[in-house]
Amino acid sequence: VVPEGKNMFDIATAVERLDLFSAERFLEAARNPAPIRDLDPRAPTLEGYLFPNTYRLSRTTTPDQLCLTMTSKFREVWRGLRTDAPVHRTVTLASLVEKEGKLPGERPVIASVFERRLAIGMKLDCDPTTIYAALLAGNYRGALHRSDLASGDPYNTYQHAGLPPGPIANPGVASIAAVLDPATTGYLYFVARADGSGGHSFSANLVAHEANVVKYRRATARRP
Repeated sequence: VVPEGKNMFDIATAVERLDLFSAERFLEAARNPAPIRDLDPRAPTLEGYLFPNTYRLSRTTTPDQLCLTMTSKFREVWRGLRTDAPVHRTVTLASLVEKEGKLPGERPVIASVFERRLAIGMKLDCDPTTIYAALLAGNYRGALHRSDLASGDPYNTYQHAGLPPGPIANPGVASIAAVLDPATTGYLYFVARADGSGGHSFSANLVAHEANVVKYRRATARRP
């Protein structure tokens, strides 16, 4: 079972638990973008195209076969969306929306925030991209550190404006659809709410955003 938002490292760990083949063998296959190259010539790996779904495997399934099955499912879903949007940009942005948006109703709003930032050349400042950069470097320690935020890795959107070089996870159809049809908002910022709902507080300017951040920090500080 591959839930929405899992990356190739998560999938590798899950497959290894089935005792079919090692995580390293799966990652070797997933790092080869050849099965998706015709659809996305710019894909650095198969990240983003290992479509979230439930897959039936046998003891003879190889990593390459699994990757082909998962990318074939992506192709099926992409065709069903009947869009001529650029696949690389769409899936890359959808992977950010998937990692940030826990509530289905918020995904089009989060997509609108990222689209507005991209339109004005503002950095995305997306934590999951920085985590992914650390994963690629093999030095993620379970939490973000100042050194991670200062990293010059091209996936670190705290240091580089625009989208990262490729997807950072495998988005589901809802996040892809949110990117294809984002909400119309004036928001440029969002921060998690401290109520445990998985929702966010959105704002259109830095003053309002900083006030929301203060609320979040005060609320979390009061927790046992």
